[in-house]
Amino acid sequence: MTLSPRLNIRLVFLIQALATGSMFTRIPDLQSGLGISESVLGLCLLGQPVGAILTFLLSSRLVETVGTRTIILWGIPLAAAGVAGLALAPSPLLLFFAFALFGVMFALTNVAMNVEADRVEAATGKRLMNSCHGLWSVGQMVTVTLGAIARGYGVPATWHFGIIVPFILMATLALVLPMQGAPARAHTRTGPQKRFSLPTIATLLLVGYAIGGAMLEAAVRNWSVIYMRDSFVVPGWVETLTLPAFIGATVGGRLLADRLIARFGATPFARTLGVIGLVGLGLVVVAPTPTVALIGFFIIGVGICVSFPLSTSAAARLGDRPASENVAALTMTTQITLLGTPALLGWVANTFGIRSIYIVIVPVVLLAIYLAKYLSPKPVVATPA
Repeated sequence: MTLSPRLNIRLVFLIQALATGSMFTRIPDLQSGLGISESVLGLCLLGQPVGAILTFLLSSRLVETVGTRTIILWGIPLAAAGVAGLALAPSPLLLFFAFALFGVMFALTNVAMNVEADRVEAATGKRLMNSCHGLWSVGQMVTVTLGAIARGYGVPATWHFGIIVPFILMATLALVLPMQGAPARAHTRTGPQKRFSLPTIATLLLVGYAIGGAMLEAAVRNWSVIYMRDSFVVPGWVETLTLPAFIGATVGGRLLADRLIARFGATPFARTLGVIGLVGLGLVVVAPTPTVALIGFFIIGVGICVSFPLSTSAAARLGDRPASENVAALTMTTQITLLGTPALLGWVANTFGIRSIYIVIVPVVLLAIYLAKYLSPKPVVATPA
């Protein structure tokens, strides 16, 4: 059965999330299996962004040469195999390289599927980037849930990861082999393809918009459970409710966003959600009870749900060069900018208290609200290459 291009690319996002998301629940097991400290584990984890950032530099040239379909067809199963390789690493050094190889495949498939989603948008004239990322978030929720169950039943990480690989392989073959890649979006640049995907002024402005949501998401994912533990006397299971509240709001917002953006426009919609995110931040900072705090984290999820999809779509639509270059440059620069965020927020929490984490992000969110005006690039007229 041949699926429509819009449904097909949405399911690609879902499969990629299922292929890559399982590792996050088993990182403690990777640490205990090698008997390494948190600091050594942190160095090993750096392999993933290092591999991804280096790949983003070259990914546009590969996407334009090989094609999105081919990269997706090979890359998603290899990403799943890369996750399985993490559990087999016999030393910290090899774990670092395993994370780096995983980062390479994650980055390649990330650029390819976002570019393909933009091409389908251009071909059909209807937005779908946000719903694609919504299904990706659904896939992440599924893998986190299954990972928690696997850990609860004592399933070894090697078995857990290994079982996923053949499922992902079969699902990718069934989904991508019949897929017809959409035509590339028109752009104005003439001449040969650039070797490296470096940011331009336009992509840096979009990074300025995206970084607010990215920092806020990192603050919630990494620190919200600790916030609940340090702020209230509640059972452990209540402390962890911050993540389902936040992720659930993000999923729902992304699945609904495309129609609302088509109706109200990207910039007004993004600014409205930015203000909503600030309301959620305010509730978290002053929350007198756990219930108010959970409501705040839910509202934050609504507020940042479209930050990355909208900035990605805007980058692809710039039209000054191939969409793959702008998407790769945007994602690479955002990741580089975020490298120091965990250390910065940790210092803030240690120096000024856990709630201060959510105060220092307010100026970044205000900047994102201002820079949202660059989410609606002017259309360009293509010139022949």
